[in-house]
Amino acid sequence: MSELLKNIDARTKLAGTNKLEILLFFLGVDQRTGRRETYGINVFKVREVMRTPAITAAPDMPSSVEGMVSLRGALVPVIDLAKYSGITPGTPREIMIVTEYNGHTQGFLVEGVDTILRLDWSKMRVPPEMLTAQTGGLVTAVTELADNRLVMMMDVEKVLSETTSIDQEIMFRDVITIDRPECTVFYCDDSSVARKQIERTLAAMGVKGVAAVNGRQMWEEMEKVATYALSVGKSPSSIISLVLTDIEMPEMDGYILTKKIKSDPRFSGISVIMHSSLSGMSNQKLGLSVGVDEYVPKFEPLRLSETLARRLGVETTSVAVD
Repeated sequence: MSELLKNIDARTKLAGTNKLEILLFFLGVDQRTGRRETYGINVFKVREVMRTPAITAAPDMPSSVEGMVSLRGALVPVIDLAKYSGITPGTPREIMIVTEYNGHTQGFLVEGVDTILRLDWSKMRVPPEMLTAQTGGLVTAVTELADNRLVMMMDVEKVLSETTSIDQEIMFRDVITIDRPECTVFYCDDSSVARKQIERTLAAMGVKGVAAVNGRQMWEEMEKVATYALSVGKSPSSIISLVLTDIEMPEMDGYILTKKIKSDPRFSGISVIMHSSLSGMSNQKLGLSVGVDEYVPKFEPLRLSETLARRLGVETTSVAVD
């Protein structure tokens, strides 16, 4: 299995080309549908794939969290994705995908892994509403393979937000308040959890927001705003105060969206902030190379609010938010 992810660091060259590589995996036969579905996770988030080591049970954990394992001296929580997804495991989970997200490491137990698939983000589609409802928002994007299999990209942010013990109230307690309702931040993220976190941060700041589920939808919305603004003799920047974008998104990723914004004179003067769990230096440097004004890793509400306030030209100090 080590060969499966060999030279993973070299894969960063795909970033900025609207391409990605996803690791395909299985969770088992879903008794509700009778099918063995294929899931995917971006290779950038995968540190390694390994045989499941001995797991030590831990008290007061969600039912889908099997416990902790020791990896190179660090304790890592282990989540059974089948249990989390409502699939009754039919066999022992002997394979663990070790992922890194926002500087935190966790293991995902799966039935098995298939292969690494390289494709264009434009081939990834926003999931139909029926599928979103069936999976409880667990799937952020879908694509169809040549053998007619449907691959479903799993919302890692949703999984971790619902299986970790992070105190949400503490996270938002010190968000900067600027009370500038005339400012509107346009933001896009394919994760419903991330969009809600951004929405909550903006509300605490006293700033309006316009949301989109991917770069394509955001670009279309910005073009509509530009057409309207110019038709009434205004600048688009008088309506769009700032753009906040994720990197990984179906149909159009954050790099391509940034390139389009920065190369279009209609949007001159509008800052683009990249907000992503892909917090490696290579991703940050690539963001800067396509014109990103600043990079903020997910998800730190205080740091995000400080960055937004500064970019909106507001001098502030941190205050508590009840």
